[in-house]
Amino acid sequence: MSLEAIKYTRGELRIIDQLKLPHESIYVDIKSSKDGYYAILNMVVRGAPAIAIVAALSLAVELETLRGKLSEYTVHSIEEHIAKALDYLNASRPTAVNLSDAVTKLKAAVAKEAAREGSSVHSMINVYQARAEDMLDADVADNRNIGDFGAEWLSKTVAGKEKISVLTHCNTGSLATAGYGTALGIIRSLWSSKSLVHAFCTETRPYNQGSRLTAYELVHEGIPATLITDSMVAAIMQMKKVDAVIVGADRVVANGDTANKIGTYQLAILAKYHGVKFVVAAPTTSIDMKTAHGKDIHIEQRVWHEVVKVSGPRVDEIVGDRLALDLKHIHTISTAAHGIGVFNPSFDVTPAELIDAIVTEKGVALKDAEGRFHLDALTTTLN
Repeated sequence: MSLEAIKYTRGELRIIDQLKLPHESIYVDIKSSKDGYYAILNMVVRGAPAIAIVAALSLAVELETLRGKLSEYTVHSIEEHIAKALDYLNASRPTAVNLSDAVTKLKAAVAKEAAREGSSVHSMINVYQARAEDMLDADVADNRNIGDFGAEWLSKTVAGKEKISVLTHCNTGSLATAGYGTALGIIRSLWSSKSLVHAFCTETRPYNQGSRLTAYELVHEGIPATLITDSMVAAIMQMKKVDAVIVGADRVVANGDTANKIGTYQLAILAKYHGVKFVVAAPTTSIDMKTAHGKDIHIEQRVWHEVVKVSGPRVDEIVGDRLALDLKHIHTISTAAHGIGVFNPSFDVTPAELIDAIVTEKGVALKDAEGRFHLDALTTTLN
């Protein structure tokens, strides 16, 4: 069973604290848009689809608390309140397009209700909450479709093999979405259809989403998997241990250039050299048809100290194949020379020419004879 990283009922939102993983599974309450903003900014929740869902639902919970104060608002003032809160949430992390896409759609739904004759503050809140909840439900269904489409395409495309081994980067599973996952959803579908031999996951420096989160999900579901450092990818490809690389996306632009976790670009280069299929898995909400090329994507720069420190529980001893941990003592240690400069972009951009397929909930996008993606066919109703 997939992890439930987002637990929501109307008026209550709880999310798993990804900063505590993989050693502790602790849920935190999100009671307002401010709570949502800081959970996203501080990476308590991360992953483009999950960020959008948590942002939308955090405001839904906040609005529920206002029901006892409806006399203080008019239709106009509640619309302003919602718009201001959405703009605030949208500033939490700028690279992922899912968040801005959700903000645009939620604003439009609220504006339409505000213009309706007979609308009220009560109906405005109802419309917002219903739309945000629809996004949660739709994301889970979309992820399952991505998983099935991707697994089917890979099974047909990797020649001469009934079962394949894959590599993934960062975390794109239940922890990064409303449930099931995008790239990890494809791995789940391959496993459930008995088409997967093995999965490799990269450590994903500097935040270690692969070792902390993806490894946690793979172990949870009993999928045979191996953790490697980011610098080991070329070696295992040279040893022909990988048939396909499957990654997620924070933003796919009109020509297919894809922004994803830092390190994705180098994986695509290695895959191209070694003849390994390179697949991007993303819902159509991650496709930005308003941006033509990857060079126009704004890349978030993270704080310097994320690169030069690491945190975790104290290791008391090594017992066989396990570490004996003291979870009461969490330490942060320095890993670099004092005074060294640091470059810490959160994402890089993989050019479309290095991508073999973009898998969405609507199907698999492939390049034409001239090597071009035509993503507009997938997004005509969305952009």
